[in-house]
Amino acid sequence: MQELTLTTPALLFSAVSLILLAYTNRFLSYAQLVRQLRDRFLDNPDDEITGAQIANLKKRLNLTRMMQGLGIASLFLCVVSMFLIYIGLQLVSVYVFGAALLLLIASLGVSFLEIQISTQSLKIYLSIIEKEEKKKSSHNKRNL
Repeated sequence: MQELTLTTPALLFSAVSLILLAYTNRFLSYAQLVRQLRDRFLDNPDDEITGAQIANLKKRLNLTRMMQGLGIASLFLCVVSMFLIYIGLQLVSVYVFGAALLLLIASLGVSFLEIQISTQSLKIYLSIIEKEEKKKSSHNKRNL
């Protein structure tokens, strides 16, 4: 087995930092969407689509929190691994770095699930547009 140097965890450190930034941006866009859905729900509490979107968004927010938590834990273990290399505990640092990699893999897996749910949410919006277009189309045919 090759010796782990400070460079390897440092590379993962920067990658995880960028991923966490992307997760944070996603979270902020969800926060804006929650505010919009709240306003829409207060205007029309019986709207089925808004209820479906709220349920979908709750799942997505939970997954985003899990993605962020796993990413932060991965980043934390990267830093611990770098410290362990620095103080000369090479073997321990290898295992800690391996755990950081596993946490990053888990975070990316949860991110993939969240993207799948986000896609379902967009399909809800697209179905609304399709229904409205069909109504307009049938209305225009009747008026001809």
